[in-house]
Amino acid sequence: MSTLYAEATPDNMAGIGAFLKNAWNKEPVIVASCGIGLVGAILPFISPYTKYTAMMNSVVPYNYPVPVRDDGNMPDVPSHPCDPKGRSLEWLKNL
Repeated sequence: MSTLYAEATPDNMAGIGAFLKNAWNKEPVIVASCGIGLVGAILPFISPYTKYTAMMNSVVPYNYPVPVRDDGNMPDVPSHPCDPKGRSLEWLKNL
């Protein structure tokens, strides 16, 4: 049984280099657009900003508080819309 796998040999790398050189000489706009597309698809996964964006999105509520007339029998509603409720954002201040 033989197993198929890709191996980075000098011949393979030379073939890829020759292909890219030939493609760049014939259609530079298409090669440049493919390169920009690949960078745009890969960059979010390797960017350090992705981690902090996910952390901030997890603490921002989906629904924002609306002023409600408090009759004294609503323990889950803060007395004022600006009262702190939920997790602290101290980690964001300490960045």
